Amino acid sequence: MEDTLTAWIERFLHHLRTERRLSEQTCHHYHRDLLELAAWCRDNGVSNWEQLDTHRVRQYAARAHRRGLCGRSVQRRLSALRTFFNYLLRERAVTVNPGLDVRAPRSGRHLPDTLSVDDVSRLLGVTDREPLTLRDSAMLELFYSSGLRLAELVSLNLDDLDFNERVVRVTGKGAKTRVVPVGAKAIEALRDWLPVRTARPGEAAMFTGRGGRRLGARAVQQRVHLRARLRGIPGKMHPHTLRHSFASHLLESSGDLRAVQELLGHADISTTQIYTHLDFQHLAQVYDKAHPRARKKTGP
Repeated sequence: MEDTLTAWIERFLHHLRTERRLSEQTCHHYHRDLLELAAWCRDNGVSNWEQLDTHRVRQYAARAHRRGLCGRSVQRRLSALRTFFNYLLRERAVTVNPGLDVRAPRSGRHLPDTLSVDDVSRLLGVTDREPLTLRDSAMLELFYSSGLRLAELVSLNLDDLDFNERVVRVTGKGAKTRVVPVGAKAIEALRDWLPVRTARPGEAAMFTGRGGRRLGARAVQQRVHLRARLRGIPGKMHPHTLRHSFASHLLESSGDLRAVQELLGHADISTTQIYTHLDFQHLAQVYDKAHPRARKKTGP
């Protein structure tokens, strides 16, 4: 019973890696969600994927919600299920996709954390010339300069950067490639890092660790968090915070939503529109503090 369920998951993952060329991190997320679904199926007497109908998918989603998963997380699991069953339909292993009409419960929209311009300046304003510090500065400058995702940064190779044109070639979600500009500060930081970069023979990675191998996503997260703590930035700092800050600051200055969409590599502009909420939130705070008719009276 277990082999029937998991064998198709393994075939699906092979399809994601070889045909769709999705990142290893994305494949890992699919794998985790589908193994959880397979475990639920075994616990509920479902021995093959044809037996999973819409009623059972609703039960699966409801159980996840009862256990404390937010609507967004339940929706992610349902999305994985639907994508998986589209593959099973293609392979003629099933005749219907039972997840098509199942929707997750709604949850409040989460606005991404961003830094102020002053906090970004404090985070990046390090003058130490020690090699690891130079590397970290180059990574942070590139995150903020070009709005890269974490997976995009760790997959960068040396030949992806064009110093003359001041652009970097990025491979994003779905193996889609885009070319984004690199700011002067980031170019300067990269020029400082590359002469002290150590690498094993044949290692093409832009960012390497002490052992000369490509730096992994977890290591980048740890270094970003450490820099934020050392520079007195409150809260838990994540690399995506700089991507969000890049988008918010650029949109606030330019108002050009389409340009920000292209720079971020969003397939759908509705994904980019969340930054208009951030911008409005900022404007509303300024209004409440500054407009004479916006302030509540504190006295009689």
